Amino acid sequence: MKVSVNDSCIACGACESVCDKVFSVDDKAVVNESAISGNEDCVKEAADCCPVNAIELN
Repeated sequence: MKVSVNDSCIACGACESVCDKVFSVDDKAVVNESAISGNEDCVKEAADCCPVNAIELN
């Protein structure tokens, strides 16, 4: 699974609260690529809860 955060990110922290092993938020959400494997379910949940659909899954 490939995960990216586009420029529409508003740094609300929703992704980090759902999946803090993969996402961290400062000025924009950042993806910890090495933590995606094994955490796919929470990554998908974080993408679903993003209010601006900034998380892109491929």
